[in-house]
Amino acid sequence: MNDSARYSLDDLLAIMGRLRDPECGCPWDVQQDFSSIASYTIEEAYEVADAIDRRDWHDLRDELGDLLLQVVFHSQMAAEQGLFDFADVAHAISAKMRRRHPHVFGDVRYADLDEQKRAWEDIKTAERADKGELADDSALAGISAGLPEWKRASKLQQRAAGAGFEWPDPQPVLAKLVEEVDEVRAEFANGADPARLEDEMGDVLFVMVNLARHAGIDFSQALRHANAKFERRFRQMENLATAEGGRFDERTLDEQEQLWRRAKRLEREA
Repeated sequence: MNDSARYSLDDLLAIMGRLRDPECGCPWDVQQDFSSIASYTIEEAYEVADAIDRRDWHDLRDELGDLLLQVVFHSQMAAEQGLFDFADVAHAISAKMRRRHPHVFGDVRYADLDEQKRAWEDIKTAERADKGELADDSALAGISAGLPEWKRASKLQQRAAGAGFEWPDPQPVLAKLVEEVDEVRAEFANGADPARLEDEMGDVLFVMVNLARHAGIDFSQALRHANAKFERRFRQMENLATAEGGRFDERTLDEQEQLWRRAKRLEREA
């Protein structure tokens, strides 16, 4: 292929097929199965989100390619087992998007976004019925157990809210958060039993997800920002310690705290 030519999706599918060839493929790729690459699929999705967060569009292009490769990888393994192939995947998602958007691809009209959201859930319920999955008629049915737990918490709360089980505004959620933090504090005072602490800290995290939902804030993005802020300030502390001579980890906790305050001040002044 010359420099001016561009690889296509068909080329990518052929490359994946060659990589998986038992005779002349890549030994690592040949050894993989659905379970062994599942973690890579999740990792690539997070790297897409990170590129978006950093607004690095060149990197986003590359990360989307890595994520697409995961879809192709799974599809190739499925085709080898006679389960389905990439064309089936493309057909299934195309059919789903058309089915779930009758206001775009059909004659349905919704009065507002809330009505559209309710119809979306009704369509998903009908899809589960077609699959024979309506033995569980709970409002919480069909929420994947494979989601990141913070995301599953948010979906559980959204479904409960759709059934009317919802606080009217953030204030009761804030009060509940204080209550749950007090219960964690009480557990520490009572000896910090690991099982009880896990239970109470789980309640705190669940309420935090609910608070983010009420505020219209993406919990994962908020945590990514907090991680980035901590890393930025910690590296600044290390640089300040080095500039003064000596290592950061040789400082006392009080001295490190002073460096932390300086790092925050320098960040605000930048």
